[in-house]
Amino acid sequence: MFCVRNTQLETLHSGLTPVTRTGDYSDVFVVDADGRRIPWSEVSRIDDAEMRQLTQEIVNRLYTFHLEANDPKLQATIERWMGVAAKSDEPEAGCVEVRR
Repeated sequence: MFCVRNTQLETLHSGLTPVTRTGDYSDVFVVDADGRRIPWSEVSRIDDAEMRQLTQEIVNRLYTFHLEANDPKLQATIERWMGVAAKSDEPEAGCVEVRR
């Protein structure tokens, strides 16, 4: 939560959410500047530059978090946010693909 919230992800998340009557968005399409009618499930909602920026921001925050983990200022910040963090789902092991 500390490393991902309030990043570029929030900007990407803002905006209008399309209405779906089917519940699975199979009835939602995007028409691009070339007139292509693209099903919502096939629309890329983040481009390469945005993905790079988001990834770099989160990696930087994770790196700083690990470097400063024992700093009393960071510990105080963590304590202030624990009420919000406690409402989040517990992390799951094995979510990272390990390549050999």
